[in-house]
Amino acid sequence: MLSDKIKNLRKALSISQVKLANDLGVTKQCISNWENDNIAPSVEMLIKIAKYFSVSCDFLLDIESKETIDCSGLTEIQIAHIKLIIKDIIEKK
Repeated sequence: MLSDKIKNLRKALSISQVKLANDLGVTKQCISNWENDNIAPSVEMLIKIAKYFSVSCDFLLDIESKETIDCSGLTEIQIAHIKLIIKDIIEKK
């Protein structure tokens, strides 16, 4: 559910509704309405939310469950380290 995705992504980064609202140029009430499934963000805002959290719109809309990480600007060695960290986390589940 989109409302849960927005809320979970925000909480995972320890971002308040007020900070997210300021960063996206909306009100705190708007964020609250999205998270409580009272209203849905516009298509334009959905794209902005996806970019903010570095996820795809498909991920936000539950079309695709695969989450990606933007590694732009990182070296191959840095990317390899990140892959190892992810592998370790998965194996420790």
